[in-house]
Amino acid sequence: MPVSLLVELFDRLPELRLEDDHDLWTAGARPAVGEFRDAVRESYSEGTLQRLLSAPDAKARRAAALALGLIGTPESVPTVAAALRDDDPLVKHFATDALWELWFRAGTEEQNQRLQDAVRESDANRTRTELDALLREAPDFAEAHNQRAIWFFKRGEYARAVEDCEAVLRLNPHHFGAAAGLGQCLLKLNRPRAALRAFRQALEINPNLDLHDAVRALEELGEE
Repeated sequence: MPVSLLVELFDRLPELRLEDDHDLWTAGARPAVGEFRDAVRESYSEGTLQRLLSAPDAKARRAAALALGLIGTPESVPTVAAALRDDDPLVKHFATDALWELWFRAGTEEQNQRLQDAVRESDANRTRTELDALLREAPDFAEAHNQRAIWFFKRGEYARAVEDCEAVLRLNPHHFGAAAGLGQCLLKLNRPRAALRAFRQALEINPNLDLHDAVRALEELGEE
């Protein structure tokens, strides 16, 4: 049975609990996760993993979400985004991580590597130069727009960040990070109504975001 094998492979990983430091878990589990990835790649197609994201067993759904983040393609984004509404908190956690992995793999292999290199670059000016060059070559690479929006936001260029966030959402309507970022930019530009719409959009995509207080505050501001 595909489900039982996937769960068996998942059970070989160190246990992750909600109260654990997820970054520490990821670092400690890296060798085991690599073995999980290789075993899943040998036994499962992407389509099967997508179907297993709706399996009755929560552990199977957790494993499928983790696996799609490791070996999936951008074609899995809508299916994984739907898992953000799963009843199981760890399914939602793995789905969130998987989406970021998939977004960073939306270009060619070379473009994906260039984006990773640009984000890791310690020189901010070089980061901007590399992102600009990448977007000239691949204007439909949504995550490159998102990373440039972050670059603009950190430097107070909020209007330019808005343009990139809007480009991300045109290209990838499941990108809750860009929707939330758009809301933050619009707040900085003193556009609270537009910011509220952006935050609501982000929560519609991912109801687990820590934006509910901001939405309530903006709704009360509007009522006043």
